Amino acid sequence: MTSQRDLKVAVLIMIVLLVTGIACYASFSSPTPDNPVRLMFQNQAGKVLFTHLTHADSYGLDCLDCHHNLDYDETYNCSDCHEKIGDEDLLARADAFHASCKGCHEDYGAGPKECNSCHAL
Repeated sequence: MTSQRDLKVAVLIMIVLLVTGIACYASFSSPTPDNPVRLMFQNQAGKVLFTHLTHADSYGLDCLDCHHNLDYDETYNCSDCHEKIGDEDLLARADAFHASCKGCHEDYGAGPKECNSCHAL
């Protein structure tokens, strides 16, 4: 049979290993990538999950293909210029996304084209 002392030592070793594992996991986080991997766009039609890394690397898109107003190596978010409601000078945010994203999918015959294919979440 196992003695009480052996059982206490085993529990103490398990606690030490658990605390060590948690400390290592918390202190050695993975580095943040230079480009975001995925972006989640929140909107009324349903959330859209966009894989930035796939579009930038796999499809060979240039930053200027989507971020058309780059100044001094600074990237702007769409919402920095495109507001929820547009006017005659600047498209509304949803219209700008649809023109850019859906238009590119249609031009190249790739990617989803139906509403619920992107607005799935």
